[in-house]
Amino acid sequence: MKLNATVTQVTHRIRERSAPARTAYLHRLDEAAGRERGADRMGCANVAHAFAGLPANDKFKVVAEKAPNIAIVNAYNDMLSAHVPLARFPDLVKEEARRQGATAQVAGGVPAMCDGVTQGTPGMELSLFSRDVIAMATAVSLSHDMFDAALMLGVCDKIVPGLLIGALHFGHLPTVFVPAGPMPSGLSNSAKAKVREQAAQGLVGRAELLQAESAAYHAPGTCTFYGTANSNQMLLEAMGLHVPGTAFVNPGGDLRDELTREAARTVLAITRHRRFAPIGRIVDERAIVNAMVTLLATGGSTNHLIHWVAVARSAGITIDWDDFAELSSAVPLLSRVYPNGSADVNQFQAAGGTGYVLRELLDAGLLHPDVLTVREAGLRDYTREPVLADGSLRWRDSGPSKDDSIVRPAATPFSATGGLKLLTGNLGRSVIKVSAVPDDRHVVEAPACVFDSQEAMLAAFNAGELERDVVCVVRWQGPQANGMPELHKLTPPLAVLQGKGFKVALVTDGRMSGASGKVPAAIHVSPEAAAGGPLARVRDGDILCLDAVAGTLQALVPADEWGERALAAMPEALRVANGLGVGRELFASARRNAAAAEEGACSWL
Repeated sequence: MKLNATVTQVTHRIRERSAPARTAYLHRLDEAAGRERGADRMGCANVAHAFAGLPANDKFKVVAEKAPNIAIVNAYNDMLSAHVPLARFPDLVKEEARRQGATAQVAGGVPAMCDGVTQGTPGMELSLFSRDVIAMATAVSLSHDMFDAALMLGVCDKIVPGLLIGALHFGHLPTVFVPAGPMPSGLSNSAKAKVREQAAQGLVGRAELLQAESAAYHAPGTCTFYGTANSNQMLLEAMGLHVPGTAFVNPGGDLRDELTREAARTVLAITRHRRFAPIGRIVDERAIVNAMVTLLATGGSTNHLIHWVAVARSAGITIDWDDFAELSSAVPLLSRVYPNGSADVNQFQAAGGTGYVLRELLDAGLLHPDVLTVREAGLRDYTREPVLADGSLRWRDSGPSKDDSIVRPAATPFSATGGLKLLTGNLGRSVIKVSAVPDDRHVVEAPACVFDSQEAMLAAFNAGELERDVVCVVRWQGPQANGMPELHKLTPPLAVLQGKGFKVALVTDGRMSGASGKVPAAIHVSPEAAAGGPLARVRDGDILCLDAVAGTLQALVPADEWGERALAAMPEALRVANGLGVGRELFASARRNAAAAEEGACSWL
C-alpha cells in the first residue's frame, strides 16, 4: 500500500525541520554505542561497586563471561493501581535473564503519582512537572553506565513519557517498555459519569458517589477508560517499543507473566545478535509520526500534544501542533472507547485491540511500515495478538472487528478525520478533542465568564450563576502560572449545564484529563495568560466563539479595542498560593523555566 500523501508530506517536513538537531543526536548516540562495555571500560573499584550486591554467579557472568547486563528502571508503587503488578516484574526479569545467560539489575526507581488521586487538589500542580522529574530519575538510574540494555517498567500518565524522555537521553541502549495491563472491568465508565453528574447537581451524596467510584476503580491494573495512561500504551505499540500486543492484557495471569519474560528475551535478542536497534534509532521521525497517527485514529489523550512534543525533542526531532492538525485531516477515527464511546479498554481489546487498529492503519497506508522496532519482523508484528498455547507464547492475527461499535475498518470509519483539532485566533493557539463532542456542539458562541481558578468556577456553578449559555474562561492554569494542572473536576458541572440545553464551553490555558469528554473544551491555550497571552485580555461578557468546524477560537471584540486592552495581571495572592504547600515550593524553578505547552512544557530546556 502506497503511503498516504499527507503522512508523507508531514514526515518530510518534520525531517527537514529536525535535520541539524537529529544529526547531532545520532552523532552522540553513535559515540556512546562505540565505547567498550562498562565492565571493561571502567576502573576496578567502579566495577566492584556496581556488582557488589549481585549473587556470585551473576558477578562471574557479567565480568568474566561478558554477559549482557540489563538495567531495570521501575516505576512501582502501590498507590497507583496500574503499577501494583510491577512489584513482581524485576524478579521475573532477573530469572529470565539468568535463563538466557545474562544478568539484570534494578538500576533505579522513579516517582509515579496518580492524577486520579490528586485531581482537583493542589497536588495536581506537581503532576506535569513530575514527568520531567521521572525523566531525570531515569537518567540518574542509567548514569551508572554499566548496562547493555534497559527495560522500562511503567504505565500511567506522566510516567511513560518521563521514562521515554529519560531513555532517549541514553539512546544507544536497546530498550523495551514493559506495561502491566488494565484492571478487569467494573462499574461502566458511562454509569460512573452519570453518578458524577448527579453528585454535581446534589442529587446523590458522598456515600453514593464513593460507592460508584470504588466500583469503577476496584483492582490492580490501569483504569479502564481511554485516557492518558492507556493512550501511552497504544502509542508505544505503534512505535514498536513493546513486545507486540502487550498493552491491554490484564495483570496477574500466566499470559502477562510470560509477556514480561518475553520483554527480557526481546531486549537481549537485540543485544546478543548485534542487531543495531537502540531506542534512539527506533524513535525517528517516522516512529513519531506513527504515534501521532495512532493517537488521532483512536481519539486518544490531549495530553500527548504536550508529551510527544517533549519526547520527540529528546530524540532531536521537532514537531508542533500544525503537524497534528494536518495529520488529523487525513486520519480516520477507527475506535470508540470511553470517553469517545461506551466501551472500555477491555472491550476494545476483545473487539480487536491494538493489533486490529495498527493493521488497518498499515493497510490503508497511514503508517510507515519500514521502521525499526524492538522485534526483528518490524511493525507488521504489532498487528497480531499474543496467546499462550501449550504453555508457549504465540501470536495470531487479530482478525476482523468483533464489534464494529468499538473498532471499525479504515474503509468505514466512525469519522473521516481524527479526534483532535487545532484552534487558532485572537485568543491564541489551542487544541480540542472533538471525538466525544456531539456534532451540534462543535460551534459555541456565548458570553464569557472569566475565572482565576477552577475553585471559583465551581463556586459559581454551585451558586446557580452559570444557568445560561456561557463560555467559561479559566486562566492562570498554564505551566508558568501553576504547573498546568488537569481541570477534569470541571467536566461534571459543565456536562450538567450542557444537559439542560445550554450552549457551554471551556476555554483554558490548563489541561483537561485524557478523559476529556462531551463538553467542548479549548485547552492548552498558548501563549498562556501568565506569559502575556491573550486570555489575560478577556473580560466578563465578551462574546467568544469556539468553532471546531472552522478551527478557530475568537473573542468577537473589535480589533482596535482588543489591541488596546491592557493585559490583566495574575492576582498576587494567587501567585503566592500557587507556590506554597504540598511541595510546590520545590518546583519554583520548573514553573519559572517552563516552555510553552506547544513546546512540550519542558522545564529542562
